[in-house]
This record gives sequence, structure tokens and C-alpha cells, in this order.
Amino acid sequence: MTNIAVLGFGTVGGGVVELIDANQDAIRKRLPEGLYVKYILDIRKFPDSPYGGRVVDDINRILEDPEVSVICETMGGIEPAFSFTKSALEHGISVCTSNKELVAARGTQLMEIARAHGASYLFEASVGGGIPILRPLRDSLAQEEITGITGILNGTTNYILTKMDQEDASFDDVLKDAQAKGYAERNPEADIEGKDACRKIAILSSIVSGKSVRYEDIPCEGISEITKADHAFAKLAGCRIRLLGTYRKSGEAVFARIAPYLVPEDHPLYSVSGVFNGILIHGNMVDDVMFYGQGAGRYPTASAVVSDVMTLAAADGKCVSTEWSEEKLTLTNAEREKNTFFVRLPDSRLDAAKQLFGDTIVKTLGSLGGETGLILGPMTEEVFGTVIQALPEAAYLRML
Repeated sequence: MTNIAVLGFGTVGGGVVELIDANQDAIRKRLPEGLYVKYILDIRKFPDSPYGGRVVDDINRILEDPEVSVICETMGGIEPAFSFTKSALEHGISVCTSNKELVAARGTQLMEIARAHGASYLFEASVGGGIPILRPLRDSLAQEEITGITGILNGTTNYILTKMDQEDASFDDVLKDAQAKGYAERNPEADIEGKDACRKIAILSSIVSGKSVRYEDIPCEGISEITKADHAFAKLAGCRIRLLGTYRKSGEAVFARIAPYLVPEDHPLYSVSGVFNGILIHGNMVDDVMFYGQGAGRYPTASAVVSDVMTLAAADGKCVSTEWSEEKLTLTNAEREKNTFFVRLPDSRLDAAKQLFGDTIVKTLGSLGGETGLILGPMTEEVFGTVIQALPEAAYLRML
């Protein structure tokens, strides 16, 4: 029997404990000895829970028990998660986590500590929830040079954008609905301003490049400024609006971004709706590979955490490493990136826009509610930014 401990008995931690009990038969097909949650660390008491007797409030109870071989950190945030994880690894206890904030900020440091003490630090659940993505990148696609990643990485924002599109609803109204249904937090900033997705694309970029991509260095835009008018024009263009994380590598140049994009109907991510996530990986030989599924939630995320536990248990004490060095990867200047743009502006400013953009206008979408939509051909962010300043009334989005 492999004894584990779970740090944090919230949504994901509770899901981990329940999943291990419910799916013990499936687990034993790979691990005949099975898994057992010996401890649950939480400062709260759970007298009505069937697992209440396993709850402890002292991390040392776990660290000093030689029977505990794996810890699942599902607390979230930087502290005390970092301190607890660091102590566990220094004790030679492997750790798996769903904590994207900690992985993005301190992942390389924790992996180095793990290697130094014969332990492992795994974080499959930190990016795609229930979607297997990091292990395929590390194993199944290890032979590929990954030159592109395009992903819907946040279920909350995808739900909001989908509902706005389908019901012609405002951002504020759909956000309240998402909060009422538990899809959005009371303070939704990390989701709607793109921070959650930014951490995820930073992790993915680091994994495929083998170097450290700091999420603070990635241009990041959220969806709080998206309006019903944007969705209406997107439909005219045969597109849907999605918040995307992108990674691009061309030669030595590497770029990453989080921003809302117009996604055309012939693109694989066009049909990814609701709380689902989709991640498109481009390899230089395999071409495009698509990963799709529940990107968050109690049981999907717990499933990814337990998959890491099983990997560590099957490794039988051997270190399971991820190639991700502390060397910082310098991203290409955002101003040099080329994009296709959609521009929405008052009808009265159409002539001015034609003079400013000239033959870069490839399509006029017509007029809706006193505004005209334009699609512009590829140009650098720098050139577009200079021209759009002359049209302060205009709104714009990038296009795939």
C-alpha cells in the first residue's frame, strides 16, 4: 500500500481523497498494492466527514512519518504551500500539485530541491485540469520540436464568452451567472484579467523550451472589455471570441501572449465552448495535436493529481524529472509580432480609417448599431499601435 498525504481539504483536495476511494479498483490494475490517504492537512475540523479522523493540523506529523511516500499539495497560493512543499522534498518525499501559481513562480527551484534529495515534483494538474498535457509533452512528444501552442486555458472565461455569444448577454450579467454557478470566484480577477491563463502558458512555454519563461514577461490581456457588439461583429466574420494563450517559436525567436482573439469557424478551437478547454500543439514533424476536456473542477483536476501520484508510486523511488532549467528564456519584443486585426469603430470614422489603414483593409463587415467592422491584413503590433492611436473611438481584437 502506498501511503499519501493531502495538503488542503478544499475543492481539489477533497476530490483527490474521494477519487482514490471511489476508483480503488481501477488504481489497483496498475498499482496492485493500491493507494491510501493516511493524512489530510487542514486547520479546519471536519467532524461530519467520513475522512475527518485523518485530518491533522501539523505538517510535521506528515513529514516525520516514514510510511508517507507522496504528498499532494492542493492548497493553492504561494505560502504556506511553498514552505510545506520545500520541507517535504528536503525530507525525500515526492510532491505532486495542482497549484499553478506556485509552479509558475517557484517551479524550477522546487524541481532542483527534489533532484538534490532524490524526490520528484510533478504538476500535471496545474495547466489543463483533467486534460493530460504535460506528460504527453514530456514523453509522447519528446522527439518533437514544439513550434506552437494555442490554447483555451481557462474554463471560467470560456464559459463567460460562450454565454455572451449564445445569449446576446452582457459581460457583467454573465459574470454574475458564472459566480452563482460556482464557475467564477467571488473575486474573479485572476480569471477575467487573464492571470490564471498567463501562468498556464508560462508553464507550457517553459516545458517545451526547457528554460524558464516568467509569466510576468508575457503580455496579458483579459476579457472584461469584451462587449455584445464585439460578439455581434465576430458572428458577421464567421468567428467566435476566445481568450487564448499562445506560444510561437521561429528560429531563435520565441513569443508568448494571453489575449482575446477572433477564432474562425475552420479552426479546431472554434467549437470548444462552455467550461471546456482545448490546447493545440504544433510539432515540426507531427504537425497539429489537439487536447480537449474539462480544464478545471473538483474531479477532473483531482484525476490529474492522482495520475501523478500513480506515476510516482510506479517509479518505486526513482526520480521522475522534467527538463526545465532555471535559465531565463528571453521573449521576443511584443511590438515585432505580426497579427491580423479586427477593428470596430463609429460609422462616421470609416473614411478616416480607410485613409489611415489603406490597402491593409481586407474586408469590411458592414454596419451594426452605428458602427462598422473592418478586418485588417497582417501587420506588426508596433505599426498597428501607431495607426490606431489616431482612432481613439475604435476598439479592436486580434484574429487567428
